[in-house]
Amino acid sequence: MTLPTPNRDRIFADLSALVSFNSPHSVPALADSHEAACAWTVTALEELGFDVERHPTVDNADTIIGNRVIDADAPTVLLYSHYDVVPAGHPSAWTSDPFTLTERGGRWYGRGAADCKGNLAMHLEALRLLDAAGGPSMNLKVVVEGSEEFGGDGGLEKLIESSPELFRADAILIADSGNVAAGSPTLTTQLRGGVQVLVSVETLEDEVHSGSFGGAAPDAADALVRIANSLFDEHGRTTIDGVNCLGTWEGDAYDRETFRKDAGVLEGVQIYGTVDDEPGDMVWARPAVTMIGFTSRPVSEALNAINARASAQFNLRVPAGMSAAETADKLEQHIYANTPWGAKVTVEVSQLNEPFSTDISGPAITLLGECLKESYGASSLAVVGSGGSIPLTTTLQEHFGDAEIALFGVEEPLCGIHGIDESVDPTEIERIAVAEAEFLRRFGR
Repeated sequence: MTLPTPNRDRIFADLSALVSFNSPHSVPALADSHEAACAWTVTALEELGFDVERHPTVDNADTIIGNRVIDADAPTVLLYSHYDVVPAGHPSAWTSDPFTLTERGGRWYGRGAADCKGNLAMHLEALRLLDAAGGPSMNLKVVVEGSEEFGGDGGLEKLIESSPELFRADAILIADSGNVAAGSPTLTTQLRGGVQVLVSVETLEDEVHSGSFGGAAPDAADALVRIANSLFDEHGRTTIDGVNCLGTWEGDAYDRETFRKDAGVLEGVQIYGTVDDEPGDMVWARPAVTMIGFTSRPVSEALNAINARASAQFNLRVPAGMSAAETADKLEQHIYANTPWGAKVTVEVSQLNEPFSTDISGPAITLLGECLKESYGASSLAVVGSGGSIPLTTTLQEHFGDAEIALFGVEEPLCGIHGIDESVDPTEIERIAVAEAEFLRRFGR
């Protein structure tokens, strides 16, 4: 029996409901909406015949686990997504209400439309298509996390460590990634690890008048800027003492012009690196440091005073093949070694996630790749890395070394995940749902 055509109206209804929940886990004031998103997902899975349980995690966000057992001796496939989102910011910055799924120009707009509620809607549609074509021949497990974006206490990872039997599977399909471009089926083989590094600098007992002391008194903001500058060479490439920051990417290339467009680089502004540094090298194969926050005194509150204190939050990304913990240690040593004038500096490392890589040559992921190509009518499959981190991937790999793990999904560069006017191409949801359903129909038979 062949698969039916995806039902776009049904997908839109599912995604509309999910997007309507303003469900970031990290905002206590929105706890009711976060709970509503969880409850809606439980009901949706129960309606598809899953036995569903909610498992509290240490970060106070329930992980949903649904099971459909066909045969105890049959293989098990685990499908993953998450129902939490990053905060939308002020709704007035959006073209349309971020919590009302809105169609414009062939795309659907709303917070979480792609990351990751669009992937959850894709799983639901794939399961319906599968049932309409006769149902699965293997056991199914669906895991939907409630604090993926939170990045706090590692709730799901600790649940896996304490209760690994809940997650045991032969193939694990993680829908929290996407294609290199709409219409180009893609598998992600590597994820960079992530580390948050808070650097605080003190140089004076308190602020002093710049007219009286400027020119001799050491400025904490100046010291911090010099520390940050030491982390980059003249080409903008990250440099950390004792760390190889010149790795090369061996997978599909990331075209320069495509990268410029995807990143929104302004005309006339150069991307980092020399002519010999490919974007794929820079974002998938090398460590990268980004200053994601800086504090001294806001411009709106500027005074004629020398800064006594300054701090910055750095985000460190670490490619597969390197240890995030060891690289963070090297970064800390680099900061201390490159602090000028004897300034007092402290470094706090948190939210450390190790990088991940997966082998896509196994039979399950090979089949998934074939199903993706068939769904898109494509002759080839893009194989890329990702600069993002998904901590549960390494935890799953540690506990289930024989399981095949795939990273894919409905996200692509135009989605603008985490940003204003996040969107999704509904055709991507449809095609990937068909591919996933076809994989589930054929796997194990």
